[in-house]
Amino acid sequence: MSTSNKLYYVFDPMCSWCWGYKPVWQKITQALQDKIDIQYVVGGLAPDSDQPMPEEMQQQIASYWKKIEDFLGTEFNYDFWSQNTPRRSTYPSCRAVMAARKQGAEQSMLAAIQSAYYLQARNPSDNDVLIDLANDIGLDVARFEADLLSEELNQQFMQELEFARSIGGNSFPSLFVATEQGVVELQVDYQSAETTIDQVEQILSW
Repeated sequence: MSTSNKLYYVFDPMCSWCWGYKPVWQKITQALQDKIDIQYVVGGLAPDSDQPMPEEMQQQIASYWKKIEDFLGTEFNYDFWSQNTPRRSTYPSCRAVMAARKQGAEQSMLAAIQSAYYLQARNPSDNDVLIDLANDIGLDVARFEADLLSEELNQQFMQELEFARSIGGNSFPSLFVATEQGVVELQVDYQSAETTIDQVEQILSW
């Protein structure tokens, strides 16, 4: 496996299309993990905010959930909207993934956030929920909390956002293959892993 070749997965833990894409993405990673270096890049969907989400936006996002549910069969727990005070703020969950990355548990944290948000009606915009999830997946919680709230990690997060935008990662999920020839964006096929696997293998054989 050439270390210069990378498959970038630009995502946000609270992006509902990323949740819908998860089964296909898992097949892609299983097929390609020995052929290319797969790197997760947090995309930062919505900045930090303490303001409750307007009712109209809540209804709009819930309608996206329904659309994804109808299109892909993805499961959502709509109790989230009645049991929480939603905020349009995904940056905390992005930082949580990066804090978990420092303990080698990036993907475990992503899975925990998605499960908490979409299935358990818990709010990953809240740091206390994220700290509970760190405990659930067996992280060093004190270290996780210190990293989550640190200015150093926030600066790393800002740099990662900048990198995501620099390669064209403005929507989520987005996929890019980087080789010595440059960076190629891949079409995201929500229903077929094979489309992407074939594309990547073609690029690697150039």
